[in-house]
Amino acid sequence: MNAFGNGIAYPFIVIYLHNVRGFSLGISGLIVAASGAAGIIFGPPIGVVVDKIGGRLTLAGALVLLAIGFGIFPWIREPWHAVLAATVAGVGNAAFWPSQSTLLAGLTPQARRHGAFALQRVTRNLGIGLGGLVGGLIATTAHPSSFTVLFIVDALTFLVFVGMLAFVPEPVLTKTDPGVRRGGYLDVLRNRVFLGIAGLNVVFVTAGYAQIELLPVFAKNEAGVTERGIGLIFFLNTVVVAVAQLPVSKLLEGRSRMRALAAMTVLWAISWIFVFIGGASFEATAAVAVFSFAVILFGLGECFQGPVQGALVADLAPERLRGRYMAVSTNSWDLGFLLGPAIGGFILAAQPLALWPLAALACLAAGAGALSLERRLPRELRLTPA
Repeated sequence: MNAFGNGIAYPFIVIYLHNVRGFSLGISGLIVAASGAAGIIFGPPIGVVVDKIGGRLTLAGALVLLAIGFGIFPWIREPWHAVLAATVAGVGNAAFWPSQSTLLAGLTPQARRHGAFALQRVTRNLGIGLGGLVGGLIATTAHPSSFTVLFIVDALTFLVFVGMLAFVPEPVLTKTDPGVRRGGYLDVLRNRVFLGIAGLNVVFVTAGYAQIELLPVFAKNEAGVTERGIGLIFFLNTVVVAVAQLPVSKLLEGRSRMRALAAMTVLWAISWIFVFIGGASFEATAAVAVFSFAVILFGLGECFQGPVQGALVADLAPERLRGRYMAVSTNSWDLGFLLGPAIGGFILAAQPLALWPLAALACLAAGAGALSLERRLPRELRLTPA
């Protein structure tokens, strides 16, 4: 339900800022990036909070902040209003992912974590896909009030999630010897393999997920795609993830985790080339077809990351420091979502078609980095558990 709310609002944020409120594409990209900046600043202390009070309470606070942040969006009139709303939502998002991931990892046996994180990806993408389809039917720049509906529904779903947490237990941590040092962020930073995985994820997000945020405004302004067409494009992407994620997760069992990430980047690079072709050569319905094929490929790539990234971070993290590890991992997403829209927004404003080949090259470079990191992983963690 919460992902459904995100799906209603998420694909239309840049369109709302640019086409409804009249902010430039560059400014709109920076506003979206403000959410990532807030996450980078507040992520580390939130990791400490998760380790001290647990994932469930931290997650409840995160959901309230997200409800407030997205609930402010209908009243945005100036760029600084949007920065404020995005910052509040960014702090909530910074707390959401490490707390939810810590909670999920603590409730799941190590050998089945990849399945649990894959299932998390399924429910999230199915909700976002259905939300995007409904949002495309509601939103129209001819009636700015239609966007108010999107953001209010999104805010309400965060509050519904808070109520559902009453039915979720807090995992019982293994008791440690009182004489054993608990550790802190210095211990996290000494784990070079983990930092390498987090660094690669920055590139994955910058060149991959963050550019999805810019695809709707590119499709609308460069290829004449309607809001309904954009909703359909996002729906197809998320349906692919919902349908293919669990079979792909099963397929990856007993196989190399880093090679799975490399395969993801190849699929993403191909998808961005198709976006380039769609924007350069097609319009309206034909462009929708090309963009739909591109996001279907992108969704298949996501399925390779779903069982790998979160489970690998959880496996590398000592239980007593899991909140901090998850916070740093979340920071890698935030940094990518800061860099991606900011860089992509200005490239899109200067030369729209140049963005997609550049993103494809960055994806391939990250895939090569993933392959080079494999030999540094502990041998017992190189393969997805079977």
